Amino acid sequence: MTIQKLPVVVIGAGPAGLAAAAHLLERGETPIVFEAGDRIGASVRAWGHVRMFSPWEFTVDSATVRHLTAHGWQMPPKDELPTGDALVERYMQPFADLPDVRDHIHLNARVVAVSRHNIDKMKDAGRDEAPFVLHVVYANGEEALIEARAVIDASGTWTQPNPLGSNGLPAVGEKRSAGHIFYGIPDVCGADRERYANRRVMVVGSGHSAINALLTLAELKGEFSQTEIAWAMRGKALQQVYGGGTSDQLSARGRLGTRIQALVDAGTIAILSPFRIRQIALGESSVDVIGETPIGLETVQVDEIIATTGARPQLDILRELRLDLDSSLESTRALAPMIDPNLHSCGTVRPHGEAELRHPERDFYIVGMKSYGRAPTFLLATGYEQVRSVVAALAGDWEAARDVQLCLPETGVCSTDLDGDGGSCCTTTANVQPALLSLDSIGVNGFIGANGFSLQPLIALQTITTDSGSDPAACCDSTCCS
Repeated sequence: MTIQKLPVVVIGAGPAGLAAAAHLLERGETPIVFEAGDRIGASVRAWGHVRMFSPWEFTVDSATVRHLTAHGWQMPPKDELPTGDALVERYMQPFADLPDVRDHIHLNARVVAVSRHNIDKMKDAGRDEAPFVLHVVYANGEEALIEARAVIDASGTWTQPNPLGSNGLPAVGEKRSAGHIFYGIPDVCGADRERYANRRVMVVGSGHSAINALLTLAELKGEFSQTEIAWAMRGKALQQVYGGGTSDQLSARGRLGTRIQALVDAGTIAILSPFRIRQIALGESSVDVIGETPIGLETVQVDEIIATTGARPQLDILRELRLDLDSSLESTRALAPMIDPNLHSCGTVRPHGEAELRHPERDFYIVGMKSYGRAPTFLLATGYEQVRSVVAALAGDWEAARDVQLCLPETGVCSTDLDGDGGSCCTTTANVQPALLSLDSIGVNGFIGANGFSLQPLIALQTITTDSGSDPAACCDSTCCS
């Protein structure tokens, strides 16, 4: 069999992976989708109870919709907000069940390595002409080597959560304390209700996942009044964390920040900011979380920790491929400046496709959430346009591959982190931020660590108010918001 007659392998049956299959089928290609889970959308199902802030309009792919509608499927109301479960059951699963799709999807099939046929990473001769070979391990223990003419890695990052340590490494004692840590967004008001009711809970992180977890904990506290909620984050730019509010073009996303700010202002949620976790120790009746603060090392006693610290790509399976990765984000080097949270971002990403996702390894692409490496600002609409462009290139339609069109709803937040503060540069009204540490209702004690550091009790400080004025031009120049 010539290489051009080989299938295109897609790793992962999530939204981007299934979209890749849809576009490949439209182009007359033969996709093979390998999914490590026992169901399609396994990672989406892990947060299936969470309602998305993107409506259906921005959560479906054009080619996938064309396949579905050809079989009588009806699009849900475009302005309705699906949960993760709804995304799977009303969109992804119906597509995967289509007669011309289902035989291309292989569940319980984990790709553990990708290389070239009889060519390792070091060899140049004949590299681009050699087919890819994927080592696949099935749930029943069987293994296989599968050849492909191209590979699209859409495996995501959900199963690779970042640790709690502020240096990118696990905190001391984090692994030993794993029984008290949930990585991701637990079903606080459902299946995980008993775990958190009337408990002291710390949520770590500053993104939308953290806000979702905090909002459900606040709802639980309404029924179980002894529930105590602490919100720990490394930074201190709360206005950026709260988001653009009514300026956000995704109204549901804007309301997340508005709701969480109201709960903080009301004292329902106590903030630790900045709080950089160094160690987690199991006490007799608590979990002691030890962090660095502006006033020294501090210990906070909790019962449970929810880690919403983001995720990172699993790159080990790609060790034998030649990749061009940014040294910090682990995305492609071409994409990194467009998505780097250390650089300016006005909540939008410039259109990008095959050219920005290209690696030295010909006909290999990473798409979807994994394409962003460690950057956190990914939207499904981005992944769908990536897939469309990549598949067009693989089919030889370079005009379509270059015609990248991406229009994302703005967040209403213009931020820069060039000074390490992550402060907002587009604030137009007075900012009221809780003080660095405010833990009125969370048990705190002095602690002498094994390393000899003396940890003093946390203290509640007064609210700090800063006023940047009411003129947008005072902090939002053309270099900030262009």
